[in-house]
Amino acid sequence: MKLDNPKLLTLDAAVALRAKWRAAGRKVVLTNGVFDLLHTGHLYSLQAARALGDIMVVVINADASVRALKGPTRPVQGEIERAYALGALACVDGIVVFREPRLTAEIQALRPDVYAKAGDYTLAKLNPEERAALEAAGTKISFVPFLPGFSTTGLIARIRAAGEV
Repeated sequence: MKLDNPKLLTLDAAVALRAKWRAAGRKVVLTNGVFDLLHTGHLYSLQAARALGDIMVVVINADASVRALKGPTRPVQGEIERAYALGALACVDGIVVFREPRLTAEIQALRPDVYAKAGDYTLAKLNPEERAALEAAGTKISFVPFLPGFSTTGLIARIRAAGEV
């Protein structure tokens, strides 16, 4: 079954939309991550990020990138399924899958007004190449409140434990 997801965009399509949004005076927020199993912490951060602007684009790691970052058993859900779940959220206006280790090209192409990460990140924790691209684009870097106690790794552990009951 093919999942219809009009919010899933190629980078070129997202750039074209970005030009329209800019012309309309819309403030674009960019955030990124794996978003393997959407949980309360993700939803909280995504809604807080969206509140920083008029439009939110979420850039997600491709499956191979997730395996490199999280190990051979991840992602639990493939990039199409993860994008579909994100696309169902009203706070998300567009989704782009990135396949390189860094999202520098996406930052340079989209030139967001705001880049949002959860508050468990700091300027020092941002990748230097990505941070430089954000600064070159004139992007405001914001850290949204972090909701402790929610993680995909913890959720997977609780699911495994529940299966053993």
